[in-house]
Amino acid sequence: MSGPSQVKDVPIAAGTQGRTQLIEFLSSGARAPDDWKIGTEHEKFGFRTDDLRPPTFDGERGIEAVLKGLTQFGWAPVEEKSSEGPGRVIALTRDNAAVSLEPAGQLELSGAPLATLHDTCCEASTHLKEVRTVAEPMGLGFLGMGFQPKWRRDEMPWMPKGRYKIMREYMPKVGSLGLDMMTRTSTVQVNLDVSSEADMVKKFRVSLALQSVATALFADSPFTEGKPNGFLSYRSHIWTDTDPNRTGLLDFVFEDGFGYERYVDYLLEVPMYFVYRDGKYIDASGQSFRDFLDGRLPAYPGELPSIKDWADHSTTAFPEVRLKKYLEMRGADSGPWNRICALSAFWVGLLYDQTALDAAWDLVKDFSLEEMHALRNGVPRQALKLPFRNGTVLDLARRALEISAHGLQRRDRRNRNGADESIYLAPLMEFAEAGITPAERKLEQFHGAWGGSIDPVFTEYAY
Repeated sequence: MSGPSQVKDVPIAAGTQGRTQLIEFLSSGARAPDDWKIGTEHEKFGFRTDDLRPPTFDGERGIEAVLKGLTQFGWAPVEEKSSEGPGRVIALTRDNAAVSLEPAGQLELSGAPLATLHDTCCEASTHLKEVRTVAEPMGLGFLGMGFQPKWRRDEMPWMPKGRYKIMREYMPKVGSLGLDMMTRTSTVQVNLDVSSEADMVKKFRVSLALQSVATALFADSPFTEGKPNGFLSYRSHIWTDTDPNRTGLLDFVFEDGFGYERYVDYLLEVPMYFVYRDGKYIDASGQSFRDFLDGRLPAYPGELPSIKDWADHSTTAFPEVRLKKYLEMRGADSGPWNRICALSAFWVGLLYDQTALDAAWDLVKDFSLEEMHALRNGVPRQALKLPFRNGTVLDLARRALEISAHGLQRRDRRNRNGADESIYLAPLMEFAEAGITPAERKLEQFHGAWGGSIDPVFTEYAY
């Protein structure tokens, strides 16, 4: 989840002119293929190494102390105003990247837009090294998994961010698992560019159709409160009962005539959470951005929105693939360092080479909506073993990985050792060859070497 958007505060005009502004804002992100960048984001759970509990925000071993400690590496602190006292450090910025907090203190790196997978993988590695340098003397560690494997929802801390207070109160009104989504999930995602509206549409359709394949390959959330939960990606399942007004597959993306205009209309129908003014969040939960455009927002009567408000609002929709000025791939559980790189590699290989994109479209173009929903609903439990047509999702994953690898090889972006970007697909290739997910490997350890205890995951899989 994002913080306040970093865009110019341009007023939105009234009427049809304002709607045109919103469409133009989305389309303004298009750039030539030579300028396409890769933005990788990943979240991770903090834990105290002595008792494995998640750290609170405050205190010598709190998350704010971690953020302040990271400033030694050139990160600039970002404070949020508080009605209860001085501003608190809730994020960091450096070189077009950010470190921020999810609702229960999951630490997120929102990476800078970078030219190659080598660059983004190095960025993730540097970040994790900096975090370890700060966290280890404090007796803290960090773990990459899709769902908090040990602690109950009521044992998770809450971060003092105004946005999260509003969401915390609103979520139970629209779904039963929204608070679990906020406090007990972690993900890795990649943000990718488009060159035109037609390019956006094709990439959006391909990535929505194959998002369940990514969920299956990255499935790594099989435990709840120390026990197997019956899922391989419980994180993915949680999104099915979070808020139907802002989640899901977005069937309309596959309709004739889909483009920026149709996505703007979708966002206008997504209920609001807040308006951000003067460093504070105004509760507008459940209200309409259309009313805001007309100056009739009950939470802020007589006031009109700006493009910054629109950018903020766009971050409160949580579909499987999200459109901002670029496309966000949102289907994967968090995991170790090499899987952070692998997620970006998978999608860059599919979407940033035209031959690969065409092949990926050929793979999915005859998928029916019913089939895509069956994949979305079945993958959280069965992952690669889910039946699909005359085979399984594993067959689909192997074909998608083959297309991606060839796309990365054709991109021919090499590191100083002469290796192209396809090297980052290695962990996914291993899963596909074995036909087993990270979740299933952890379940084998749980029932075997770990003797039915979840605690070893915090030592064996910590960053």
